Amino acid sequence: MNSSPTVPVDQAPPAPSALAPLRRARERFLTGAPPPAGAPGPPDVPEEVAAAWRRARFFGVPHDRRESPRPARAAGSPLLSAAQPVLERLAPALTSARASLLLTDERLGVLWSGGNAPGGQRCRDLSERQVGHNSAALALRERRRAEVHGPEHFLDLWQEVSAVSVPVLAPENGRVLGTVTVASALQAGRSPHPGAALAEATATAVEAELLTRSRTAERVLLDAYQRAASRPGAAVVALDGRNRLLNEAAAGLLSPAAVEVLERSADPAHDSHPAPSDSALRLPDGAGTARISRVRHQGAVIGVVAVLEPPADGGRPSAGPRPLTGLVGGSVAWRHAAARAAESARAGGPLLLTGERGTGKTALAKAVLAACGTPEPVVVDAARGPVPALDARLAAPANGTPLLLRHAERLAQCDLAALNSLLETHPHVPLLVTHTPGAAPGPCLQRLLDTLAAHTVPLPALRERTEDIRELLADLAPAPAPGEPPLTWTLDALHALERHPWPGNITELALLVRSLAERRRATGPVRRSELPDPVREGPAARSLTPMEHAERTAVLEALHRHGGNKVRTAAALGIARATLYRKLRAYRSG
Repeated sequence: MNSSPTVPVDQAPPAPSALAPLRRARERFLTGAPPPAGAPGPPDVPEEVAAAWRRARFFGVPHDRRESPRPARAAGSPLLSAAQPVLERLAPALTSARASLLLTDERLGVLWSGGNAPGGQRCRDLSERQVGHNSAALALRERRRAEVHGPEHFLDLWQEVSAVSVPVLAPENGRVLGTVTVASALQAGRSPHPGAALAEATATAVEAELLTRSRTAERVLLDAYQRAASRPGAAVVALDGRNRLLNEAAAGLLSPAAVEVLERSADPAHDSHPAPSDSALRLPDGAGTARISRVRHQGAVIGVVAVLEPPADGGRPSAGPRPLTGLVGGSVAWRHAAARAAESARAGGPLLLTGERGTGKTALAKAVLAACGTPEPVVVDAARGPVPALDARLAAPANGTPLLLRHAERLAQCDLAALNSLLETHPHVPLLVTHTPGAAPGPCLQRLLDTLAAHTVPLPALRERTEDIRELLADLAPAPAPGEPPLTWTLDALHALERHPWPGNITELALLVRSLAERRRATGPVRRSELPDPVREGPAARSLTPMEHAERTAVLEALHRHGGNKVRTAAALGIARATLYRKLRAYRSG
């Protein structure tokens, strides 16, 4: 839904008194007048706006550009198809309000526009390369609501226009699909823009429609998978570029490399030319061939179903890398990550393991080092406080001794600079780094991440490999006392554990298992009633409708955006405080 990992508090638009110096600064910039000595950009201009103006100049955007009044529309766009019913319901009201509503795709091409465009002109393309600084480009880049007012724009056309834009996110993976923009006459000094709630609600309604349609498509793909898997002994995989479904027979045949080949076959780009519904694909690692069937829904390819056929000589596929010791989990996602990490470690050089906290980055790093037969690594944990004498410790990988550096995101800037210098002078050092994404990285950390981008292995979250939970439970349970049975679980408890989102991943699961084992007095399998409340209660008994889910997401996102301030949240959404409190109580009770 319309969410992002970190949403900063919206900046207030410039007050009317601030616009005059901003207009003068823009005029000086357009005429090429130099800024005052020592100033990084035009005076009286926020650095973000000045940087956008400089980009427009670099791209050669004429400030007096005027586009045709009819926006370009992309035929067959799934985003436009889902959004158009929502947008057309709102368009009549916008005409009388002297405001316009626009929908763009992920490249900022305008797919739809309606209402009364300020200035009477509409542009076909809102990318900075075409029109310079604007709210849609800013919202797309920062994945949050953004406003641009009057002279902050680069084009002459929009000097008396205020606009607010909200990104539209894919409900299944959070990828930015486009933006929704509300533009009006200049609204200087009003925070937020009067159209902010409308833009938020429109984006949320579009995402709800996308979610409804994606569920229908997933049902069609699931039906095709079940038909293929109903044949005795069939090894079947279904993929849609986002999700993967395979039966036990297929899991036993596929290597990580074969999975990657099948994933590429599910890419919609493979259907850009007319092709037979069925085709054969040879798989790597001696895994045989896959008969690929494209699954269509409403005229579009939504995924593929692959039926695997072992080699004709009856040979088994190559086992690939030797299984790593000390690791638990047989899911394809985990096996794939472990195999990639082992392959990179065997090739030598640095390796970056990235993932949410508690996903097993350190355990995997130690396992791949042990599998390669390397000496015991020097371990440095930046999460335990300042790292003393890191320069001296960095001599270890330079001399051939592996260095395992945990929590790179917690390193001081000087230590990150030393690490970057080491990689410049010794690009093939035996260095393993773990990184937990969070706040936006600083310049030194970003440089490290960029340097190691080609040697990075992302680890799946536990909620993405729930089939491993039962195996993990057995591994994490402490050894029973003499004469006592091992810890076991009822099916109801297992189902609750598999439905929990596990924000702390394996670490959270380990704490739960240890806590139960230490304080439990009952005998027999662990029952669901013994689990902590958040795990035991699970999802709400009644699934929300798409519109209810959209409303809940919009309200909670607005609350997060305004730092928990309910007064500002209610004002931004255009509802009374009492209504907001009622809705929040309903979400908690649901």
